Amino acid sequence: MSNVNIRRAVENIRANTTVYTPLVEVIVNAIQAIDANPNGVRKIKIQAIRDPQPDMYGDVLPDIHSFSVEDSGIGFTDDHRESFDTLYTDMKASQGGKGFGRFTCLKYFEGMEVESRFLDGKQMKVRRFSMGTQNDIIVDETVEDSEDLATGSKILLRTLKASRSFEKKLSTIGRNLVEKLLPYFVTEDYSCPEITLFEDGALPIVLNDYLKNDLAADIKEIATSASTFTLNPDAPEAFKVRVFKFYHPRSQKSKICLAANHRDVAGSVLSKYIPEFEDEFFEHGESDGSGRNYIIKAYVFGNYLDRHVSLERGGFEFQIERDLVYGISQTEIEAEAAAAAKAALGGEISTRQDRKREQVQSYVDGSAPWHKEMLETVDITSLPLNPSEDQIEEHLQRAKFSRERKIKATVSSILAKSGLDHLEDDVKAVVESISATSKNDLVHYVALRRNLLDLFEKSLQRRTDGKYESEGFVHDIIFPRKQDSDGIPFASHQLWLIDERLNFTSYMSSDKPLNGHPSDRPDLLAFGNRIAFRGDNEASNPITVFEFKRPNRDDFTNPSSNEDPIAQIVRYVNSIRSGEYLTPVGRKIMVLPNTPFYGYVVCSLSTKVEKWLEEEKNFKSMPDRLGWFYWFEKINLYIEVLSWDKVLRDAQMRNRVFFKMLGI
Repeated sequence: MSNVNIRRAVENIRANTTVYTPLVEVIVNAIQAIDANPNGVRKIKIQAIRDPQPDMYGDVLPDIHSFSVEDSGIGFTDDHRESFDTLYTDMKASQGGKGFGRFTCLKYFEGMEVESRFLDGKQMKVRRFSMGTQNDIIVDETVEDSEDLATGSKILLRTLKASRSFEKKLSTIGRNLVEKLLPYFVTEDYSCPEITLFEDGALPIVLNDYLKNDLAADIKEIATSASTFTLNPDAPEAFKVRVFKFYHPRSQKSKICLAANHRDVAGSVLSKYIPEFEDEFFEHGESDGSGRNYIIKAYVFGNYLDRHVSLERGGFEFQIERDLVYGISQTEIEAEAAAAAKAALGGEISTRQDRKREQVQSYVDGSAPWHKEMLETVDITSLPLNPSEDQIEEHLQRAKFSRERKIKATVSSILAKSGLDHLEDDVKAVVESISATSKNDLVHYVALRRNLLDLFEKSLQRRTDGKYESEGFVHDIIFPRKQDSDGIPFASHQLWLIDERLNFTSYMSSDKPLNGHPSDRPDLLAFGNRIAFRGDNEASNPITVFEFKRPNRDDFTNPSSNEDPIAQIVRYVNSIRSGEYLTPVGRKIMVLPNTPFYGYVVCSLSTKVEKWLEEEKNFKSMPDRLGWFYWFEKINLYIEVLSWDKVLRDAQMRNRVFFKMLGI
């Protein structure tokens, strides 16, 4: 007779157990009883018992309130009976037994009843008892002779407690049991007993079948080269990872499952370590075009897990984040398991990571061009799958802060050096880093704009020799010739002088040949899928062509001139519309019938030029007469001719308030 405060023992069970914990405990005991009876039939039958009537809401299926688990094991011999009646028994310690699992039954069920046939010498006997709820673990016990020929036990988990419930579909319960008992089904050199789940009036479900059929199985293993790893070099512990596809996942997420003594104990979602596991995957059918959704579960095995599983098997004794006592934390184990799962998925994860990088690139091109210089080095691994713009911006800002902090550390290190041998090289590297980062600073950038506007204004004035700067000199201020936006950082060009929105152009080419034709070189050509200027709601992606003419030059208006900028723009547009050109870097220029084209000519508007625009080109004047425009309807082209003075004046006006705020 035992003397245990059972109520207190049950109350102290940790909350991270579930309604499945006692059912799994009973099934595992049944497996162990069968393994101890090598000559018996290796079968376990689990019966789900429902309420006699549907619930008050009229659901088709009544609730499940009890389970019985019947096995063909060795039965409750006197030794097993004494072990059951002993708190923290060590009878099954070699099998990972904690001597406490049966108490979880009373946490979720009103009672537990046992009927067991066993051999006492040569006499078959039957033992019946219930698990007590007060001080005695075994109550109402009887032992009688039996006429049965085979040993075995039948355990009844009777009546779920209020507020506890199982899923109503038997197939869902079966799948959950398979997931929790998967180590038994996949352990090498071990044959798991046949486990059948059934209820009255329904077809039985054989849990083993979830993995048996190679083509239709709901669970399939994926081979991985990263199947083993070792942690804690001071006291090495080996772990093994096995990765499985789980088809038809419903609302489940890909997960890491830490197993101990053949049971799934605890774990985390894989997306905690690799965001690309957030969404489920899809496997295409081989011939009929059909397919199945699936998630990934990475099961981790190891003696370290077996030794340190908690008493109730709802977790582990070691810490989640950092463990100074046992040496290895749960996070360390899960991070290695996540890497193995990633290796097993291979291309699927790489494809998702590439798509995420494209999303980041698109955001930077369209909304945050000041981050362009960071894209080559920033690590986006930790970004969520399908990140929002806010998440991308936050991630890039953190990366920027981290970079600046490293620069400060480098500067401090240089200043702390006592020698000068490598000072010049070190300082050069620091200055380059600081320069790249500081251009993102608003004050620096606005001050830079002020200086550039002053330079731009001077470039439009007559020199001391009476001549004006060449159009190439002015061109280089706006955007360096022979360059493109892939090679020029955001802060190194001054497209804002013409229009602020040009900073958000996906791709800009400056004085580069189109398709290798030396004569076809627009001064500036802007195109791509993220051009934001001239409206964000265009039906297609706009393409913009620029031509610059040296200040005070008007000879391009002569009838004999072959440098008519309007004719040049029209020719470029017609060539692009006809599909003659790729971009200078070999990209296809996407053009649809409704693709809008914009042309800009920047020159000095002398009387001769104005007369040429009005009388020969049929352009209309803007209200300030510092610009002219015309709509070429047939080719969907709108052209503006702007004076250098207008470009300068408008740029100064747009920036004046910032200069005033900074006192510059």
